[in-house]
Amino acid sequence: MIKVGIVGAGGYAGVNLLALLLRHPEVSVSWLVSEDAHNGKKISALFPHLTNICDLNCQTMADIGKLTKGTDVVFLALPHGIALEYVPAILAAGAKVVDLGADYRFDDEKTFEKWYSVTHQDKTVFKEAVFGLPELFRDKIKKTRLVGNPGCYPTASILGTAPLLANKLIDPASIMIDAKSGVSGAGRGLKLNTLYCERNDGVMAYSVTNHRHMGEIDHILCKVAKEPVGVTFVPHLIPQDRGILATIYAKITNDPPKAGQMTNEGIIKLYKDFYKGEDFVRIYPTPCTKNVRGTNYCDIGVEVNEEKGTVIVTSVIDNLIKGAAGQAVQNINLLFGWPETTGLQQIAIFP
Repeated sequence: MIKVGIVGAGGYAGVNLLALLLRHPEVSVSWLVSEDAHNGKKISALFPHLTNICDLNCQTMADIGKLTKGTDVVFLALPHGIALEYVPAILAAGAKVVDLGADYRFDDEKTFEKWYSVTHQDKTVFKEAVFGLPELFRDKIKKTRLVGNPGCYPTASILGTAPLLANKLIDPASIMIDAKSGVSGAGRGLKLNTLYCERNDGVMAYSVTNHRHMGEIDHILCKVAKEPVGVTFVPHLIPQDRGILATIYAKITNDPPKAGQMTNEGIIKLYKDFYKGEDFVRIYPTPCTKNVRGTNYCDIGVEVNEEKGTVIVTSVIDNLIKGAAGQAVQNINLLFGWPETTGLQQIAIFP
């Protein structure tokens, strides 16, 4: 059994990660770190649903040096720009790292700095990081000690688009992604636009031309396509707690595809073949966020409009599980050679 610590346990991603790890048969949660205001408080005082389940006290970043000793994995669920200050020392202490923030999602520091307006000060282990999307980068994840866990919007968007780009079936400059997220994606902090009266009964687009996750989506899809990719990405907040639905539109390439490939039957077969053997990707018509709530699944539906020459993909995930905590657990399963489904066999609560 390995010992793990969670930094950022007071946030939504952190507490969902804690809940998953408490039920993981190969893991013991040794310590929790949260913001200074939580110092010394039991995690069950911050989240009463953990009463009589987990009563670990929250500690602070000032304690991270001593806490890391003897720890096998440290999970970091922090705002961008903070993890990079601590990761080199954590790795030097012998622990592996899964960073749920943005600091290690890019293998090019200039691209990171462009989208996050932060100078990447880690010049020691930055290049070791592997983008933690198991369905695409499984072999590299197994060999690393530093995983940059993907963002929620990118997870849904990349998994939904990858089969088309990998098979050269769409114009890589034509991709448009209309994505909608539950309010938990904005974090637990108090913000005007996430107050109940602001969000209830309303849908709002935001960061229409410059959302940071567009940079992440572009960066990874270029690797999948092995050529430049141009993505138009528009996110929206919707009045529900959790869940992401990304609707992806693209023009079918002018190169003639194989006979029958760009029909509804053909494209569904292509997706099922591409994700054959993947435990957490399901292909079926008209996915809904309710079907993945609380699970590590990414559900994908795909259709072809032959008259218009377009393909439309819908990709849904729980933003806090496959989009954050669940994917982080999937990644440590790879790091330690356990079945990827270990600790992740939840079924969505329905209705």
